[in-house]
Amino acid sequence: MAVVFDASVLSREETIPAQFVWPAQEAPVVDGAVAEIEIPVVDLAAFLSSSSGELPAGVKEACERHGFFQVVNHGVDPALLAEAYRCLDAFYARPLAAKQRAQRRLGENHGYASSFTGRFDCKLPWKETMSFNCPADEPTAVVDYFVTVLGEEDRHMGEVYQEYCNVMTRLALDVTEVLAVTLGLPDRTALRGFFSGSDSVMRLNHYPPCRQPHLTLGTGPHRDPTSLTLLHQDSVGGLQVLPSGGDNGGGGASGWRAVRPRADAFVVNIGDTFAALADGRHASCLHRAVVNSGAARRSLTFFLNPQLDRVVRPPPELVAASAAEGRPRAYPDFTWREFLEFTQKKYRSDASTMDAFVEWIKGGRRRDNEEEEGQ
Repeated sequence: MAVVFDASVLSREETIPAQFVWPAQEAPVVDGAVAEIEIPVVDLAAFLSSSSGELPAGVKEACERHGFFQVVNHGVDPALLAEAYRCLDAFYARPLAAKQRAQRRLGENHGYASSFTGRFDCKLPWKETMSFNCPADEPTAVVDYFVTVLGEEDRHMGEVYQEYCNVMTRLALDVTEVLAVTLGLPDRTALRGFFSGSDSVMRLNHYPPCRQPHLTLGTGPHRDPTSLTLLHQDSVGGLQVLPSGGDNGGGGASGWRAVRPRADAFVVNIGDTFAALADGRHASCLHRAVVNSGAARRSLTFFLNPQLDRVVRPPPELVAASAAEGRPRAYPDFTWREFLEFTQKKYRSDASTMDAFVEWIKGGRRRDNEEEEGQ
C-alpha cells in the first residue's frame, strides 16, 4: 500500500516510514558538523551599471567548478518576498485534501506533490511542493492557474506569484549577462535571446520537521535539469552542495558543504541545460536539502527555462573555441521539451541525469532511423 505524506501527521511521528529512509552512505549529518561553502557574491546593480562588466574575483572559477554563486542588490522588493512566504505558509497550513485540489498528475511538471509518493516507492524526499508554469508570453498564466485549480478565493495568491515570477524572469535574464562574461562572450547580452519567450517554472518548497532527520533527506542528491535556478531560502537553511562532484550521489559526510542563508541574496545555480548551452565550460553540481527536527524549512525556487522546442546549442563563439582547443562538442543538440519529458516520464533526477539522457537520446535517434529504414 502506497504511503501518504501528510505533513501534519508525519511531522509528529517518532519513527518515519521505511520509504523515507535513505541508504547509510547518503545519510545526512544533522549535528552541525557540515562545513560551509564560500561562494562568490555578485553585486548585480553595480555589475549592470558598469560598462566594463567586471565581476568579483572567483565568479568564473565558481561557475567552472560547481556552478553556484549569489546575487545581492538584485532589485527584488523585500515586501514581495515577505508576501510570497506568507502565501506559501498559508497554502501549506491547509489540510492535505485542500492542497490536493491542485494534485500534480503523472508526467506533469506542475501542481501539488506530497513527497512524490505517486512516482516512487523508496528514498522518498521529506517534503511537499507546489509547482506552476510561468511562461513569459502569457501575462496572467499564474493567476489563471491558481483560480482554475484552487478557486476564486485564491486569486490574491495567484497575483502574488504572478508578480514574483515576473520579477524572477527579469532577474534571471540579468544573471545571464553575468554568465556571458564568465564564458568570455564578447556581448554580455548574448544569452538573453536564447531565453526569449521563456517557459519557466516556479516551485514553493515546504520541508516539515522530522523526528529522525538523520535518516532522510528533504531533496536527494541531484543536478537541476533546468537552465538556471534562483533560490531564496529562509533562515532555517538546509541547502548543501557537493563541490567535488562525487559519482554515487552520496559523497560522504566530509564532501558536502552547507550554503548559509542570506535574507538579502538569491542563490544562483547552473543546471544541466545551461551546462550544455555553455558547451560543458560551466558546471552543473550535485546538491541536496536536509531537514531538521526543530522547524519547517521553506524556500522559493524559480527555474529559468527556454521555450519548449528551442534547440539547446552553444553560441558559435564557444563552438569555435572548443574546435580550436581540439575538443568535440560536450553534448549533442536537444530541445528543452525532450529533456523535460525525460525527467518527468523516464528517469528520476539524480547524479547521472544528463549522462543517462545523452545515452537515451542517442539510442532513440538510432532506433528512429532503423524504423524509418524498415518502412
